[in-house]
Amino acid sequence: MAENRDAKARYIYPHPSTAFTRGEDTHLMPSKGMGRPSVSDQLYEGYSAMDEVSSDLFDRLDVKRGLRNSDGSGVLVGLTTVSSVHGYNKVDGVVSPDRGHLTLRGYQIDDLVNAAQSEGRFGYEEVAYLLLSGSLPTAAELDDFKARIGSMRQLPEGFFASFPHRTYSHSIMNVLQRVTLKLYAYDPIPDDTAPEHEIDIALSLLGRWPRAAAVAHAAYAAGQEGERKLVVPPANPDYSMAETVLDVLYPDGGFSRDDAMLLDTMLMLHAEHGGGNNSTFTCRVLSSSGTDAYSAYAAAIGSLKGPKHGGANAKVGEMFDDIAAHVADTADDEELSAYLAKILRREAFDGSGLIYGLGHAVYTVTDPRAELVKKYAAKLAADKGKSERFELIKSVERLGPGLMRDVRGITKPISTNVDMYTGFVYGMLGIPEDMFTPIFAMARLAGWAAHRMEELYGSKRIIRPAYNSFMSENAYVPIAER
Repeated sequence: MAENRDAKARYIYPHPSTAFTRGEDTHLMPSKGMGRPSVSDQLYEGYSAMDEVSSDLFDRLDVKRGLRNSDGSGVLVGLTTVSSVHGYNKVDGVVSPDRGHLTLRGYQIDDLVNAAQSEGRFGYEEVAYLLLSGSLPTAAELDDFKARIGSMRQLPEGFFASFPHRTYSHSIMNVLQRVTLKLYAYDPIPDDTAPEHEIDIALSLLGRWPRAAAVAHAAYAAGQEGERKLVVPPANPDYSMAETVLDVLYPDGGFSRDDAMLLDTMLMLHAEHGGGNNSTFTCRVLSSSGTDAYSAYAAAIGSLKGPKHGGANAKVGEMFDDIAAHVADTADDEELSAYLAKILRREAFDGSGLIYGLGHAVYTVTDPRAELVKKYAAKLAADKGKSERFELIKSVERLGPGLMRDVRGITKPISTNVDMYTGFVYGMLGIPEDMFTPIFAMARLAGWAAHRMEELYGSKRIIRPAYNSFMSENAYVPIAER
């Protein structure tokens, strides 16, 4: 951090060949390079007659769309000791709302976060150890765990000589996937799924992802600004994950311990959220096939990138910017409600009809993660002069559920989810938007690794759900007669 940094001593220049030469593909996509003559209509539009299925058919055949029951609860597909995400009770087939609880290996997330904060120490590594090992660490075990992660902070020699500088991208999630798959090539036994090697890979990626993502952002930003070389501080093996991220994003030491502590809280809250969320289930599906860890984690990153999953945190920030631009007095409930109603009617913002940050697949009354973020964000908002935005978020949180019922006719319980405050916190910390979801991925790696190992050594059966065919039989017609 700023008070401990000697700027001249800490800056390094990577390999001299750091000129930014974004990869170019001179071959246009077929629809652009070859156009769209009528002969290609069936190719590009044939799906519309085949893939758009009526809701009635799903209901009649009792298809569990999204592996969800008709009451919104998840289809039971596995057993886990990693975590419990509780948001409702189900008695005699009837779902009743309940206060949300998140437990990791039996420990309440509130206790884990509040203990670290009250003791003034970083807690993410403790949570990661708990998820991977099944137990809370002793002081000695935690020190050993952090040292093992710290030993992997630096990427392999020459890694950045060609990557990501020559293929830098606006999507850091895409870069993180490629970093993960490239590290497969550096592992002498990448397909080994023995427990010791699985733990080693998790430790390696916990150490390397934060710097890889932050450097990728710096590379993209430098390229956009016309810079030819990238300046990056050397890895500090003693830094926590939160400090490691901020260290690269602010190489002049422009972050405080309070900033790092709040980011650490965000990492703890994102570390794990059950086996059924899309990215974790993706990781479990790939792991069930026996494939390598790098492939499973890269696939999970791809899932988390989606705007219906981890990418939602950026959409929340965009939505609040839009609201602030169109509502003259955001403290006026009537004016704010009118604009939120327009959003719900698809007449404003992105046309999706969604108030991002409201509603969750499991939580019905409260999202415990959102409550914790709100608690710790309040002070930072006051310190950084962001109280007006904080109050706007609270107003949307208060007004939104009623409007969703009145305007959209949504009858199920609606709770705030953690995304409502995530982007706001990251913004206050000065973290760029393209890093929001990568930070989510770095944190969630611990949970993905725990679920992967549970799938490898517990379930031992490839995941293979069924799909019901509803197509008609066709007689083959020779090509000359078509």
